[in-house]
This record gives sequence, structure tokens and C-alpha cells, in this order.
Amino acid sequence: MTSPLPPDRHTDVGAYALGVLDAADADRFEAHLVGCDRCAAELEQLMRLTPLMAEFKQSAPTPQTITAVPGPAMLDGLLDVVTTTRRGRARRRLFLVAAAVVLIVGGPLATFALKGTEAPQSPPAPPLANAVRAQYAAGEKVSSVDPDTKVSAGVSMAAKPWGTQVVLELANVKGPLACDLVAVGKDGKRQTVTTWAVPKGGYGIPGSTAKWNREPLYAAGGAALNRGDIDHFEINTLDGKRLAKVNV
Repeated sequence: MTSPLPPDRHTDVGAYALGVLDAADADRFEAHLVGCDRCAAELEQLMRLTPLMAEFKQSAPTPQTITAVPGPAMLDGLLDVVTTTRRGRARRRLFLVAAAVVLIVGGPLATFALKGTEAPQSPPAPPLANAVRAQYAAGEKVSSVDPDTKVSAGVSMAAKPWGTQVVLELANVKGPLACDLVAVGKDGKRQTVTTWAVPKGGYGIPGSTAKWNREPLYAAGGAALNRGDIDHFEINTLDGKRLAKVNV
């Protein structure tokens, strides 16, 4: 039986999101995540990096890695929360976590260097993608395929005290596009759940030569509407074109 993580392992949420945990640590973190609201909330924030990293990986001419060089103050603060028994791997993780923080807040906290590396022979599935898929699978799901655009959209819902947690699965869509997912209430009120960008190669394209283009997009968000008050969801481009509608 997998044992829960000790308190200091809360710091693994960033490393888990970026896919730098080994398989055993990733399994332990996923078990821990089930009962830890703090880590779940932090992971939900980092989920928004998935489309950005996918687009970068798709557009780069050669396989790339991101190395962040955080400022001394940030690095010192992060290192304070790492136990000495994990010091060997902590510095590598914290550099990556610092990169994630910069990408979220958009502040000038670090500089980035791109380094070409050899592509792994059998790249493992990103743990973050697995976590989002697990959230999608666990919720109440509805789906549809638009008869005109042929875009396939699935929406998974989970009731929360604050409203409804929503995870979108989107496939057979090509870009470049900027899109949003909107929850429409039975009273006609509209609430934006999340927004994202679709790269040129698209998401969920059958037969595509690029792995990132074959995989559907998973995007997580939330609405203040209660589950029972939602009538349908709309997937639109930001310039107003309807891509798909999913009735609840």
C-alpha cells in the first residue's frame, strides 16, 4: 500500500507538475493529492501551463529543455523548505519550480536559457497530463461533436462548495486559435471557465506525425454556477466563432 507523503513533501507539487519526479515519487504524490486540498489547489494553478508547454515543444526546431536561473532571494527561500535528506535532487527541482512560478505571474524573477538535447527514446507520459485526465475521468461527463466544425468536446463536472469544477477535453481542432470555455446557466447568465491557445498543428488530430498534435487538449477551470444551474457549455474562439456546444 502506498504511504502518504510527509508534510515536507508538499513542495513536490511543482516538481510533479513539471514531470521531474520519478515513477515511485509520482505515484506517492498522486496518492497524497487525493486528500490534500493545499496541493490540489496549487496543482490546479500549474495546470494552465500545459497548453503553453505543448505549444513550445511543438514549435521548437529541435527538442528543447528549459533551464531557469532564479534570483538569489527566490532560490534561498525555496531551499529553506527542502529537507537535507532530499538536498541532492531538490536544487534541480527548485530551479524548475521557479520557472513555473515565473511563467504564471509573468514577473522578471528569472532568466531562461534554451539548450538542445537529445530526444529520449521512450518519453514517459507527463504526470501533469495524467492528473488532469484523472480529474476528467472522475467527474460527471457530457460530450458532443459539432456537425459543422467537427470539433469534439467533452466536459467533466464536479460539484464544489464554491460552484462547479470543470475539465475540458478538446479534439479535432487546428490553430492558431485563441479560445474560451463558457458555462451558460439556465437563466442565460454566462461565465468564462477558462481560456487557452491552440497551436498551428492543433490538438487531437488523428494521424498527425507529432505526438502533441495527436493528443487532445485538457484544460481545467471552474464556474461559480452550481452544477444544477448549468444549462450548457460553449467552446468559442475569442473573436466569437462557435467551435462546439455541449448540452448538460
